Amino acid sequence: MAPTAEFAVIGGSGLYALLETAEDHHVVTPYGATSDPVTVAEVAGRKVAFLPRHGREHQYPPHKIPYRANLWALNELGVRQILAPCAVGGLRPELGPGTFAVPDQLLDRTYGRVQTFHDSGAVHVSFADPYCPTGRATVRATAAEQQLAMVDGGTMVVIEGPRFSTRAESRWYAAAGGTLINMTGHPEAVLARELGICYTAIALVTDLDAGVEDGAGVTQEEVFRVFGENTERMRTLLLAALGGLPDEPTCGCAAAVPAH
Repeated sequence: MAPTAEFAVIGGSGLYALLETAEDHHVVTPYGATSDPVTVAEVAGRKVAFLPRHGREHQYPPHKIPYRANLWALNELGVRQILAPCAVGGLRPELGPGTFAVPDQLLDRTYGRVQTFHDSGAVHVSFADPYCPTGRATVRATAAEQQLAMVDGGTMVVIEGPRFSTRAESRWYAAAGGTLINMTGHPEAVLARELGICYTAIALVTDLDAGVEDGAGVTQEEVFRVFGENTERMRTLLLAALGGLPDEPTCGCAAAVPAH
């Protein structure tokens, strides 16, 4: 079957306002329903799939997102490269609200989430470098063209949620080398790797985490407000980066999947 879309964005619903000729695809998966129907539209002459990880009504909290169904559906549609915008907290004082970053490492602190498609047999995927180097380079180059400041690299700590961290936890994550903190980056990234799909996280810092500064701590209202204020910048970056991704990436993401 010819691919329906070879590129995808997993993110928020703010992108849909730009899609005038989109088509919904209801993909049946062995893991149940996706967060929402996958929307496919043309961007920069390419078919691109869009999937809101929390659902269009933000109905799925981080620990209940159907990650396996989402990634399986994109794979079924032929997707080979994913850009994944996400809201994060800053674990360093210099990474304040409004900062954009492309992390290069991930620290998993989730629990209870199924993080593999392989429920039997010995299949151990290489995950030393969790994000696609080709995708990261494309996003950095696109940001430079737009004169958008972009932090290159960093370790994204992924926590279970839905609560925010205590100050002690926040300081612990920073002491362990974390620079950003998020609730949805895992198992999304490793499931993409198991399918041989290139995956690039694009982080927007919405707040300084609880251990970085004094005050009331992180609030949901603050996160939503800052993300909303930067939605247009994220849209512009994403749509331009989609046009810049190579037709055939030269990275090793697909080769990381062992034969079985």
